[in-house]
Amino acid sequence: NHLYLYNTDGKMLRQLTAGRWVVKWVLGFDNGGNNLFVMTTAPRDVRYTDEGSPLETYVWKLNIKNGKRNCLNLKKGVHQVRLSASATYLLDQTSSPVIPRDIDIIGVRDCRQVKSLLSAKDPFEDYRMPDIKVGTLTAADAQTKLYYRLITPPDMDETKKYPVIVYVYGGPHAQMVTGSWMNGAGGWDLYMARQGYIMFTIDNRGSANRGFEFESIIHRQLGEVEMADQMKGVDFLKSLPYVDMERIGVHGWSYGGFMTTNLMLTYAEVFKAGVAGGPVRDWHRYEIMYGERYMDHPKENPEGYKSSNLLNKTGHLKGSLLLIHGDEDPVVVWQHSLLFVKACVDAGTFPDYFVYPGHPHNVIGKDRPHLYEKITRYFNAQLMHSM
Repeated sequence: NHLYLYNTDGKMLRQLTAGRWVVKWVLGFDNGGNNLFVMTTAPRDVRYTDEGSPLETYVWKLNIKNGKRNCLNLKKGVHQVRLSASATYLLDQTSSPVIPRDIDIIGVRDCRQVKSLLSAKDPFEDYRMPDIKVGTLTAADAQTKLYYRLITPPDMDETKKYPVIVYVYGGPHAQMVTGSWMNGAGGWDLYMARQGYIMFTIDNRGSANRGFEFESIIHRQLGEVEMADQMKGVDFLKSLPYVDMERIGVHGWSYGGFMTTNLMLTYAEVFKAGVAGGPVRDWHRYEIMYGERYMDHPKENPEGYKSSNLLNKTGHLKGSLLLIHGDEDPVVVWQHSLLFVKACVDAGTFPDYFVYPGHPHNVIGKDRPHLYEKITRYFNAQLMHSM
């Protein structure tokens, strides 16, 4: 995504931004209409046209007449901002691996901190915390850089073997690995690492904030490229002496549920256990708006729909797979998992199944702790206590 300036007759005057990075949001103009404020993945510490870091976001002031550009953020990290109505101040919320949350008022004209509103303390300062490492791997195309997050238990003994849970989303418009607090890891990731698991996540091709070429590779073949890249992550795990490759699990929700099941069925010898929540099973039965955007119409792409239909793969299940679904899910309707269970019965395979009555696509509210306790117990039974 980049910006171009046109006149009102539709003639392009010039390109305003360029580089291997993404314009994420347009925040607005100043009162004179001379400067445009944009949120991008172009880092503040390199030339504006260089390749950016998808892990970070920054706000730039762009003069649309002379092309002069200035980064308005003073701190390294991921920024959430609001521009004042007069475009003279920026309310800047910063998060980074070393900043839980800072909120500052920035003066736009001279790019200086006017006032610090909040600087949050580390909420985990009194806890023995896991180690979080972010790095890069090469995708299955042998050239594209992928970012991963590896969380290891506190005081890990590298002479021992530990089970691994691969947390996956893998679909469009989502990014799991960031330069924010804890590098985007959730509380459950940290909890499970403290229980003795290695937690691993990689943003495969098709995920967000990497540009059109990176994201559009999944068109008409949902699951194929994503799984190939996820398996490059598994190859990396194999290279670590403290990873027990006999105890690899995978977990994801929605598109991540689709990916979890697909990995369990396609690489049945690799994954011992999986938990798939709200999972898409057959793209024929998903929202047309989303499905046809990425897969085209079924009549135009019959092979793509066939190869991504998990109902056709149920006979390959070998590991322990728990399916979780809300019975009022309006996004991935209940039909998806019910048809999958029926296909498993027909194929003579035996997944586990759990329903949350009264819940839509995500289990939220007072039942959410029950959800994560259920997931945790399942992995403990299959990966930790089955040693």
